[in-house]
Amino acid sequence: MGILYIVATPIGNLEDITKRALRILSEVDLILCEDTRNTKVLLDHYQIKTPTLSYHQHSKLKKIKEIVDLLKEGKNIALVSDAGTPGISDPGNKLVSEAVKLLSNSVKVMTIPGPSAAIAAASISGFAMDKFLFLGFPPVKKKRSKFFEEAASSKYPVIFYESPYRILKSLKELSLIDGSLEVVACRELTKKFETIYRGTAQEVAEKLEKEEIRGEFVIIVKGK
Repeated sequence: MGILYIVATPIGNLEDITKRALRILSEVDLILCEDTRNTKVLLDHYQIKTPTLSYHQHSKLKKIKEIVDLLKEGKNIALVSDAGTPGISDPGNKLVSEAVKLLSNSVKVMTIPGPSAAIAAASISGFAMDKFLFLGFPPVKKKRSKFFEEAASSKYPVIFYESPYRILKSLKELSLIDGSLEVVACRELTKKFETIYRGTAQEVAEKLEKEEIRGEFVIIVKGK
C-alpha cells in the first residue's frame, strides 16, 4: 500500500517551502495538482522532475478511484494545491475521505505541513487569535447575507477569503451590518505587492477604491 502525502506549498514566495516538502515531492511516484501549470513553476524552480496529474474540485469519482488504485499498487502520491495547504477551501479533504473509505481505513495519509494564507494573516492581525472561526469563501449569490451576519456577530475573530472582484462588495456588506467592525485585509501575502489594510470595513473599502485591486484577499473580522 502506498502513502498519500498532503503537502503544503508556498502561497506566493517560492522560498516558503520546507526541506521535507521538497524531499517528498522529489521522492513520490506522482504529484496530484490543482493546476499542473501552476505547480510546474514550483517544480521547475527546484528542479523536481516527478510526474504530475490534474486533480481539482471538478474531478469525478472515477479519477479518485484511479488514484486509489495507484495507492493499492504501492505508489506513493503527493497532493498539492495551487498555493498553501490542501484541504483548506479546496477539494483535498474529499480525496482523503474517499481514499480512507475505499481502502477500508488502511491507507496511510501523512501531512507535510507548511504555509496557509489564513494562518499567515492571523499571525499579523494583531487580534487575539487563541480562538477564531474560519469560513472560507463567501457564497457568490445565495446565502451571502447569512454569511456576513455570522461574520459580523461572531464572538471570535472570523477569517475568510475573497477574490479581487468581490472584495469591495463584501466589505460594504459587512459595514452595512455593523459600521464599527474592525477588519484586517491582507492582499497578495508573501508576494512582491503584499499590502495590509487596517480599519473599519468601510475605511478599508475606501482605501481599496483608490487603488487597482489585484490578487486574492484574506479578511479577518475582529469579533465582538
